[in-house]
Amino acid sequence: MNRRTFLCGLTLGTLAAPCAAEAQPPERGVRVGLVAPGSRDDDVQSFLAGMRDLGYIEGRNLVLEYRRAESKTERLPDLLAELVRLKVDVIVTGGTPAVLAAKRATTRIPIVIGAMGDPVASGVVASLARPGGNITGLSLALGEGFAGKYLELLREVVPKASRIAVLRPAAASTVQDMERAARSLDVRLQFVEVDQPGQLDRAFAAMTAQHAAALVVTPNPFNSTHSDRILSLAAKHRLPAIYGLRMFVDAGGLMAYGPSLSESWRRAATYVDKILKGAKPADLPVEQPTKFELVINLKTAKALGLTIPQSVLGRADHVIE
Repeated sequence: MNRRTFLCGLTLGTLAAPCAAEAQPPERGVRVGLVAPGSRDDDVQSFLAGMRDLGYIEGRNLVLEYRRAESKTERLPDLLAELVRLKVDVIVTGGTPAVLAAKRATTRIPIVIGAMGDPVASGVVASLARPGGNITGLSLALGEGFAGKYLELLREVVPKASRIAVLRPAAASTVQDMERAARSLDVRLQFVEVDQPGQLDRAFAAMTAQHAAALVVTPNPFNSTHSDRILSLAAKHRLPAIYGLRMFVDAGGLMAYGPSLSESWRRAATYVDKILKGAKPADLPVEQPTKFELVINLKTAKALGLTIPQSVLGRADHVIE
């Protein structure tokens, strides 16, 4: 080999090396802290599946420090402080209360959002395109016009529903969206604002008293945290309901339409991977939902005396029989 050939090979090898490195996880083991706001393990399993796809294997090159808040928001500061003391490389969490608690816990360790509502409105990031600070990840915030789809689906399943209740927190921002859709469908809305679990019984009693024929349960941390109670009350009052997250239908709700939580947590792994390879959270745009799913529970429909139209069943991604 002459000197010129050797130098070309050396140059090409040097240039190719970073590309090969970028395609592989860091050689050293990494430590990721994950705080699940509730008690379900589905989210962590989706996240780990995403990490495995990228070459990170628990026990080999990945240590996962997993903590569950068990739906007790008062536990979040201590759990996150523990991860900060452990000096994990990245913190992953989801839900507005948990992300805000993580933001308060550290400005140094990168934080990846597995899923939450609107991180801009919550003051978590400066903007979706340029988050700034040490936080980025996945948002479940829905675009304008999406809220009306709940009403459209409910009217297809319950054609005679002229009054529909909407269970939402006081600070939710879906009112105008739904009101526009309601006018086009000739539906009257009953907004029921609930921020404390003790208000749920009165909320459902108010829906019944005002003859609501169906219910929209908007996707937000409060409704997710108290899903069991909401499902129980919807069944007790025999209210056909549509939910924003599949977890409700898996637990016995009638139907759900919204972003895929499992896909969101799986996608969070790609953010962790980029950060571990040197990217700054401030420069990684927050991703909005791209995959939506319609899930229907035929057992619940039968219990409510409903027949799901074939036009709706044909659009369903999952049907529970």
